[in-house]
Amino acid sequence: MRVAIAGGHGQIALRLAKVLSERGDNAVAIIRNPDHADDVRQAGAEPAVVDLEHASEDEVAQAIAGCDAAVFSAGAGPGSGPQRKETMDYGGAVKLIAGAKQAGISRYVIVSSVGANPDAAGSDTFSVYLRAKGRADEAVRSSGLDATVVRPGGLTNDPGTGRVSLGESLRRGRVPRDDVAAVIVAVLDSPNTIGKTFELIGGDTPVAEAVAAI
Repeated sequence: MRVAIAGGHGQIALRLAKVLSERGDNAVAIIRNPDHADDVRQAGAEPAVVDLEHASEDEVAQAIAGCDAAVFSAGAGPGSGPQRKETMDYGGAVKLIAGAKQAGISRYVIVSSVGANPDAAGSDTFSVYLRAKGRADEAVRSSGLDATVVRPGGLTNDPGTGRVSLGESLRRGRVPRDDVAAVIVAVLDSPNTIGKTFELIGGDTPVAEAVAAI
């Protein structure tokens, strides 16, 4: 399997590339900064320098041509303002949808967030973020692609446990980025997750078993 990962230098993306590489799959890491190329190569991915915010759909399609799936794991980041939440967290996801369609890629997984809601109230940056993520999720679900929306809770850098809790609506919780990456790989392997939106936090169920039960 060959997987395009938007936000390829992100913490989840690097973990995802490593897991895919270690099991013999290929990852194409979409990065904005060419200085990050060595980092993604070290994680086992092939770098593709494309600025999702400003690239054309053609450029995105060319970068991910030949892939079997696309994973949107990009984001404006915690230090960014409301405008970049719109152009990256929402706009970047939409740009990847268009690129995937043009490249003939039908499988699409988006890393969203617990609380993502296009109608989230508030004018603060976090509320704008939740609305942008919610709109991105809606765009993915209505895209006609074989899509899955994964909504992790609070992310940590604790070592992964290989055990999670998945469901449409869970209590608030946290989850190691290692386990998010493991869930994404399992989702890519599991056609039963197509068309599904679910939340993800730490739990007691092995990843493969939890994903199979979605």
